[in-house]
Amino acid sequence: MTRVSVYTPAEVVEETGFSLDTLRYYEKIGLLVDIERNAAGQRRFSQADVGWLGLIRCLRDTGMPIAEMLRFAELVRQGDHTVADRIRLLEEHDRRVEAQIANLSERQRYIHNKISYYRSVL
Repeated sequence: MTRVSVYTPAEVVEETGFSLDTLRYYEKIGLLVDIERNAAGQRRFSQADVGWLGLIRCLRDTGMPIAEMLRFAELVRQGDHTVADRIRLLEEHDRRVEAQIANLSERQRYIHNKISYYRSVL
């Protein structure tokens, strides 16, 4: 996406992969805050909003619960004195992601073994 200062909801949907309904929901629950609106009341997203949504996409795609994302957002809004808390929250999430990866690797090995078995009977 070309760098512009303001994005329409449709552009944000295209950039982030979130649906309009999800963007509205995230704004309603406080995961997105202070979204600007034009004179007609239509949302206009900044580059910072799009960047924030990129982080939210990463957290969501790696299984972080919304409650934790909200906690993280709250810490960010509180300022730099919460950096240590943010690190702890992300480290805990990272440990869960590592466990998911290990689990998936184990499952993949099982699938590979099945593939090998079926190839051997051909």
